[in-house]
Amino acid sequence: MLQRARGILKDVFGYDGFRPLQEEIIAAIMARNDALVVMPTGGGKSLCYQVPALMSEGLAVVVSPLISLMKDQVDQLGALGVGAVPLNSTLSPEEYAHNTAMVRSGAARLLYVAPESLMKREVLALLDSVRLECLAIDEAHCISEWGHDFRPEYRQLAAVRKRYPSAVCAAFTATATERVRDDIKRSLLMDGAADFIASFNRENLFLEVSPKREPLAQTLDFLGKNRGASGIIYCFSRNQVDLLAARLSREGYSARPYHAGLPDEVRRENQELFIRDEVQVMVATIAFGMGIHKTNVRFVIHFDLPKSIESYYQEIGRAGRDGLPAHCLLLYGYGDTRKIGYFIEQKPDEMERRVAGLHLEALVRYAENDGCRRAPLLAHFGEQYAAENCGMCDNCVSPREKGEDISTQARMFLSCVARTGRRFGAEHIIDVLRGSESRKILDNDHHRISTYGIGKELAKNEWQALARRLIAAGALFRDPERHGGLDITEKGAAIMRGDETVFGSIRAAAARGTVGARPADHDEALFELLRAKRKELAALENVPPYVVFSDKTLSEMASRYPRGRESMLDIHGVGARKLSRYGDAFLEIIAAYRREKGIGDQCAEAPARRGPLKTPRFVTVGEAYNAGKSIGDLAAEYGVKTQTILNNLFSYLREGHPLRSDGIIPLLSLDAERGEAVVRAFDDLGAEYLKPVFERLNGEISYEILGVYRLYLLAGKTESDSPAAL
Repeated sequence: MLQRARGILKDVFGYDGFRPLQEEIIAAIMARNDALVVMPTGGGKSLCYQVPALMSEGLAVVVSPLISLMKDQVDQLGALGVGAVPLNSTLSPEEYAHNTAMVRSGAARLLYVAPESLMKREVLALLDSVRLECLAIDEAHCISEWGHDFRPEYRQLAAVRKRYPSAVCAAFTATATERVRDDIKRSLLMDGAADFIASFNRENLFLEVSPKREPLAQTLDFLGKNRGASGIIYCFSRNQVDLLAARLSREGYSARPYHAGLPDEVRRENQELFIRDEVQVMVATIAFGMGIHKTNVRFVIHFDLPKSIESYYQEIGRAGRDGLPAHCLLLYGYGDTRKIGYFIEQKPDEMERRVAGLHLEALVRYAENDGCRRAPLLAHFGEQYAAENCGMCDNCVSPREKGEDISTQARMFLSCVARTGRRFGAEHIIDVLRGSESRKILDNDHHRISTYGIGKELAKNEWQALARRLIAAGALFRDPERHGGLDITEKGAAIMRGDETVFGSIRAAAARGTVGARPADHDEALFELLRAKRKELAALENVPPYVVFSDKTLSEMASRYPRGRESMLDIHGVGARKLSRYGDAFLEIIAAYRREKGIGDQCAEAPARRGPLKTPRFVTVGEAYNAGKSIGDLAAEYGVKTQTILNNLFSYLREGHPLRSDGIIPLLSLDAERGEAVVRAFDDLGAEYLKPVFERLNGEISYEILGVYRLYLLAGKTESDSPAAL
């Protein structure tokens, strides 16, 4: 069975192998076992039900919340010669009748419907007349009230399950916490379903959070560095979308707006232009993007704060779906959190307020985090990220300064929270500290407590920065059930007692430089020629360009220069059907380019470059260091701190590469006695984590110095040196 699935994967879809979990999910569905699949956007969810549909005799029904998603998948399957049809309100009576006939005759293997359409009498009657093999429910988190995008119509799907008990059910989502997963299974009567939870880590996405100071200027600066790239900019309001799209157009960018307030025909036109690469930038509210399978989105900018970490994860997931590098920039301003908090307070239902408050709290913790961006993002979905340096986020590439000791100010703030009864929000606490004479303070007698007026030396925005840091550090908890009132955690109590120290900066800091994702590794001139041909063919067939071939496929063509049809089949995304349909047109361009540039046949025989990313920074740094460059030289070359280079070298070692140790010796700053103590501690406790060694040495040696010694020890082992050299 799986051998047949692999054959369909290559012949129809053009892929050499399945991604993680895809094979197991397909096996479960073919064995008639219900499945709950949590897989990140771009992780390959659709193949998990499309391949079984092509292996079965009956019909697979795909429930999708958006017409755009249906159209996108139907277009792609049509280009592959697969019978797939939608039933929705956009079809003419003739088209609707044609698609219905396709289902009845068995010519359509997949039927795409919205949940409300599925419940219509005529659709259910149609399904009664055929053999329903599989019910695939996309965006399944919409069924849960604990999800970030609850849709009541999804609750009706339980009735469909009861009506067709022999059909296997597979629910798919990119964003679901454990609570949401349990709710999905209960609502869809999937008590015995197998869970398939893929990693939430999208390694090709560069994650950056930048202080929101001059958002328009920051956006223009980013676009200026990414000219020609396709991207989405998300805004909070329709008005902001219109203003920003108009401004970008005046600045010479190809940009269009998208939000629910625009006429349907305008939205459809703008979306089509974006999908077909006629428009570079889509400026949109969250109304845009779900189900859009445009694979070559190279960036996503959040001009305003999204409403939850689930929304943020889903929206950045629309970038880099081809596996090539993409950049995700969040402009973070505390004013946005207050704006969203205000709208949360307007919700009439207490449960809705509570859930929305928890979602916002998680997003703030992510944005305020000083460490690797991936750790808190993945932790929210129950996944632990163990790497110390991902190399693909702003905090790992350019670590922030440890900052000054702000423990005194932290204790002042926490003490004020305690003395006001642990039930007021940050704004009220700040007003007390700064000695405000507002009616609220006087009515609560807060002008009589000991912390009243003791914080006048700090500006309001500085106290706000401190409050955010304490919340992000887990010292304070904003309780959504008490209108965002602050409470003190165990960690906060330890800070108040003086058992823990707080470091950071609450002064206005300069915005950090934008760090882009790494470019793809291919012949750029040939890539552009192939893109032009792709666009021409797509226009002739009236489909989006990525339906012909993805950017990843063109990138591989432009790096391997295939000579003939056989070598073309080795390219990612080129199967027998697409080779027959498009292969000769692209091979002709590649052959002409090779002749013009004098590129020999040996290029076509080079090993396939399967990896989506250019050589990672830590590998480049490691190789340069081994070639003789000093750590100081590398820090100067890349414009980063010495510690960043050391982090890169540690990542290089962790990947199994050898590292010379002599270049680290100048950084060994301890005397012989303390150096020997460090070596003994690493020998006893291992070198995986620094904290146990730090604690063994009673905190007398900093993490930075321990990191240097660990690197020296590990590098020495790769050279077969003796640690006793210390």
